[in-house]
Amino acid sequence: MNQDRRADTGLDRLPGELVDWLARPFASFVRIEAAGGAILLVVIIAALALSNSPWADPFLTFWELPVGIRIGSLEAARSLRAWINDALMTLFFFVVALELKRELVLGELRNPRMAALSIAAAAGGMLVPAAIYVVMQWGQEGAHGWGIAMATDTAFVIGCLAVLGRRIPQSLRVFMLSLAIVDDIGAILVVAIGYGGPLDFAAMAFGGLGIAIVLGMGLLGIRSIPMYFLVGALTWLAVDASGIHATVTGVILGLLTPTRRWVSDERLRAILDRVVAYPADHWSGDTEDRKALRLAEVAARETLSPVERLEIMLHPWVGFVIMPLFAFANAGVPISAADLRDPIATAVFFGLTLGKPVGVISFSWLAVRSGIALRPPSLDWGMVAGGGMLAGIGFTMALFIAGLAFGDDHLNAAKVGILSASVVSAVLGTALLAWLSSSRRVEGPSRTAGSTMRQIIDL
Repeated sequence: MNQDRRADTGLDRLPGELVDWLARPFASFVRIEAAGGAILLVVIIAALALSNSPWADPFLTFWELPVGIRIGSLEAARSLRAWINDALMTLFFFVVALELKRELVLGELRNPRMAALSIAAAAGGMLVPAAIYVVMQWGQEGAHGWGIAMATDTAFVIGCLAVLGRRIPQSLRVFMLSLAIVDDIGAILVVAIGYGGPLDFAAMAFGGLGIAIVLGMGLLGIRSIPMYFLVGALTWLAVDASGIHATVTGVILGLLTPTRRWVSDERLRAILDRVVAYPADHWSGDTEDRKALRLAEVAARETLSPVERLEIMLHPWVGFVIMPLFAFANAGVPISAADLRDPIATAVFFGLTLGKPVGVISFSWLAVRSGIALRPPSLDWGMVAGGGMLAGIGFTMALFIAGLAFGDDHLNAAKVGILSASVVSAVLGTALLAWLSSSRRVEGPSRTAGSTMRQIIDL
């Protein structure tokens, strides 16, 4: 009897803390991103090998196969690569927006000064690389590709941090993940503003109507995920026809997703108590015990907020299916000496490898120095510098923007610049962080290189 009472009151377990509830989704997100980064690396190597092999032509031609449907005079058709880049990548941005919403409401970014550090770092990591690219391409054919150097790849950055394990502080992981998420949102805004087509205001109105319907469904208490996906798909079609890049739909709908739970823990326990009260051999027919069981099923599901439910549902698909498929379709590039020497490749390379760390460090320092942002004590300036180097890994979004900015004449050169910059940034950033972490262990926290850098910057 006493054992049952202890189990019912939860006294047989350690008490839960708010930090556990906040850290669990973050840890899950990081694990999927790290594993996804490893899969991406394998897929990229395979795509590069195939595109520089005797099977290069059929491999590259396959992604240009037209796919679509026609209903009367209405036709929706584009290449296989375009469907991946436009439709499937919408889910990627939807998950990014969900994670940003969760961080802003429930996670690290709900502290305005902590959020300001990541936002400032992301802003510097976008503006400075774009400025370097524009200066190097001023008056040339590739000037329109300024957005390529602005992007950071979340999966590869988290993957590099995972390689370092517990040698680096958790604050660096939180900082880099927040930076990458804000960077992704900034990149999609760049896509919408800088790389959209002529605007169709009627289609824009239909897209706005779809977003309004989603809001109305939420206010009415409609909680059916399939219904939201149906309305979201129709909204995507309208935005796609409007001239605004359709992936913006994923960001908007992700940010509109509620973070509030419908069923509290207390209500769930009360409903489960009703289920337990029925005998185990009476689960048949349209009886009260069956109704209680179905009610418990709904209640258990609705104790998670829509943001958490959708992120748990979609994040593995995005990390392990959509992103590798995107990489396989877009990373294939025949590498030639001419592309390595191309001014576009050079501008992309220096924008990412030089502009990213300079932008991240300088804007972070300005934000902290002005009092706008707060830097955690465990996140010294050496770690920020290493993170800034890793931010130069611009694979996913950089390839995405390159495909929008250039045709076949300049696209290969841009891809070569992206791939080479990503490799160099990953190696340099990981090496610096590994050296700093080893110095911290050997010399102690007061004499690490990061502390030295902090003293120099604080002068």
